[in-house]
Amino acid sequence: MQQISPRQLAEWLGESAVAAGAPRRPPFLLDVREPWEFELCHLPGAHLMPMHTVPLRLTELEADADVVVICHHGARSMQVAMFLERNGFAALHNLSGGIDAWAHDVDPAMRKY
Repeated sequence: MQQISPRQLAEWLGESAVAAGAPRRPPFLLDVREPWEFELCHLPGAHLMPMHTVPLRLTELEADADVVVICHHGARSMQVAMFLERNGFAALHNLSGGIDAWAHDVDPAMRKY
C-alpha cells in the first residue's frame, strides 16, 4: 500500500498525458465512510462502501485495479487498505488526510465536517 496526497490524486484524476505509451487508467475511488458522511461531501465518481461492509462485499472489487481508499482523515481507509492488501489486492493507495485534506488542499469549496 502506498500513501497518496490529495494533490497527487487530483493530478492523477486530471491526467490526460500518455504514460508508457498508453493513458494511465483512472483509479477506483473506494469511500469507506458512513452514508451520512458521503452525503455531506464526496469525490465525483467515488463508490460508497462503508468500512464495516467491505469484508462482505469484497467480491465487488477488482483485485487488479488501482484502488484509492478514502475516509474522513485517513485512519479508516488505512485499515481497509491493509485488509485489502491481506486479501490479494496489490495496487492500493490510502488518501493521506482523507476527504478533509482534499477539501483543504484541492477543493476549498467542498463542504467540511
